[in-house]
Amino acid sequence: MDTTSFEELCLRLSSGLSSDLSVLLPEDIQQEVGHFNIFNLNQITQTLTEKPPIPYDCRAFYKISLLTGQSKAEYPDRTVEISKPSLIFSTPKSPFYWTPVGIQTGVFCVFTAEFLHPSRSGLSLDETPIFKSPENPILTLSVEDLERIQNIFENMKAEIYSNYAYKYDLLRAYTLELIHLGQKLQSKIILHSGHTAAERLTSLFLELLEKQYPIENPQQRIDLRTAKQFADKLAVHVNHLNKLLKDTTGLTTTELITGRILQEAKTLLRQTNWPISEIAESLGFSDFSHFAHFFKKQSSLSPGAFRSQLKSLNYT
Repeated sequence: MDTTSFEELCLRLSSGLSSDLSVLLPEDIQQEVGHFNIFNLNQITQTLTEKPPIPYDCRAFYKISLLTGQSKAEYPDRTVEISKPSLIFSTPKSPFYWTPVGIQTGVFCVFTAEFLHPSRSGLSLDETPIFKSPENPILTLSVEDLERIQNIFENMKAEIYSNYAYKYDLLRAYTLELIHLGQKLQSKIILHSGHTAAERLTSLFLELLEKQYPIENPQQRIDLRTAKQFADKLAVHVNHLNKLLKDTTGLTTTELITGRILQEAKTLLRQTNWPISEIAESLGFSDFSHFAHFFKKQSSLSPGAFRSQLKSLNYT
């Protein structure tokens, strides 16, 4: 399949070259409210198969794309391989060519600056971090982020053909939600931009690990306890995460998780009078016996003996 710019695709589809993908807005209100449309990637690939790319240079659309197949994003200075679910933001000012590899899944929306005019949204697109970034962000998504973003696009698709009088306002709200979600994901990358990829991922892992602590009441529960849970949250393969952490910290993912749980367990046994069963539940153990086995294996003492030892030392 030929390399084709998103601009060319948007121009072809929005110009009515494909009869089933017509322009969303009637012409009489087009200039007033701007342009917005949404497309499935399987519609794009079908259109490309039926008609050759047209040599138009359309610099009118901002685009937010959710890609869930394998493809390449080609920029003037680099090519990025895309193999994991990703959210991509592109602007009329930056040339961006997309090369699909195999069967494509996903969805994208296109819109003009007028659609999100500052007088309507309070947002100047070219001043937003996500669109003014020179790096053309390609944001890899976790399972949780992917589900949330898919839901937003589904809401867009449902609303675009509705008869709701204020549907364009709602479509703007969904578009703004995608922009803000992208900027939240982008901020994680920028926060660690001075480090290598391995250092950034290590830092993100440790942030996720520490966010679960301290345990401040018996009703609090930690959510992430296994290497796979952390890997899914970070949108990487568990083996890749394990190798990277081993290289950067000298410890495996499981050893880091286990060490932090043990540290918190000792703190709670030392500083609270909570029943040990409640401490076990807070730390994600299904029952007291599993916690007791874990604690003794890691510290050579049972939780009760550890607490009693501390009381004895304090008495002395």
